[in-house]
Amino acid sequence: MKIGILGAGQLARMIALAGYPLGLDFIFLDPSADACANKLGEHLHGDYSDPALLAQLAERADVVTYEFENVPAHVAEFLAARTQVHPAPKALAVAQDRLIEKSFFREIGIPTPAFAAVNSLEDLKRAMSTIGWPAILKSRTLGYDGKGQSVLKSVDDLEPAWESLQGVPAIVEAFVPFRREVSIIAARNVSGAIAFYPLSENLHRGGILRVSECRDGDALQKQAESYVSKLMEALDYVGVLALELFDVDGNLVANEFAPRVHNSGHWTIEGAETSQFENHLRAILDQPLGSTTPVGKAAMVNFIGGLPASDDVLKIPNAHLHLYDKGPRKGRKVAHATARAENSEKLSDLVRALTALADQVDDS
Repeated sequence: MKIGILGAGQLARMIALAGYPLGLDFIFLDPSADACANKLGEHLHGDYSDPALLAQLAERADVVTYEFENVPAHVAEFLAARTQVHPAPKALAVAQDRLIEKSFFREIGIPTPAFAAVNSLEDLKRAMSTIGWPAILKSRTLGYDGKGQSVLKSVDDLEPAWESLQGVPAIVEAFVPFRREVSIIAARNVSGAIAFYPLSENLHRGGILRVSECRDGDALQKQAESYVSKLMEALDYVGVLALELFDVDGNLVANEFAPRVHNSGHWTIEGAETSQFENHLRAILDQPLGSTTPVGKAAMVNFIGGLPASDDVLKIPNAHLHLYDKGPRKGRKVAHATARAENSEKLSDLVRALTALADQVDDS
């Protein structure tokens, strides 16, 4: 069985690593000649919209998936007319546009912050009378890891924030006074079976995820499961999906969803009976989903911009290093480490040690 993946970055790399024990082969389409998953399968080198490469991918792959949501939706539609594509192009189209995404959440009964479409500076000024201060201006498309976003604290911020987007369609959202940021990772197979991972509690800095910790038994687990179930069923979704949420005084408010395996689920590689990457493959092949039960207490720490010495990570008890074979670059995710412990206190000690190493090389 051959799996086609649009994109050959670290997420595709980890999908392939999970797939080899299952006897799966991989073919990647990626415009980068040195994409980090290339060594784990065949590489079709070229633009995502190249019709000849897409036709080749559709012919050679039994099923196609993708590792990030900025692949053009029409590419997924082209492939879906020729082979199986999971998740379906609709999920990609909804996730790519923040206005469509927020509106979709509202339609299916998932609460969101107040928001408004913005196509001009005048639109933005009018919207602020109802959205209120502070707020966040975001490009509707192509934003990730905090890119394409500006915080609005006063009228003086409006014009420079709008100019920073260079006229692209945008959305303004009310700032949410959240207690914490969480996400739920879930997998749904072709037959409609759903498996939920425990909530991840996430720490961001500069718009980039730094730490995710499994919160097994969290009081908001059932609420999160309800929301992600609604989303998956409304999209007839197949594969792994991550729903990012704000905890506002014990009630969850949706931020965004990612139609793919997700950074906040990396702890599942060593911290769950079945990783998110293996369950994604099981889901798109309509195999039984694996257990999502945590193995002890688990967390993940990202390494951004550069790498500490491997020995410094590996000498930390129960730490597991995952290198992405990517060169250092400002703001770039180049590796992560997971940690596992028998209790929360010991896990906190491990996370502190890993975070100290991450901070030493972080140039973001």
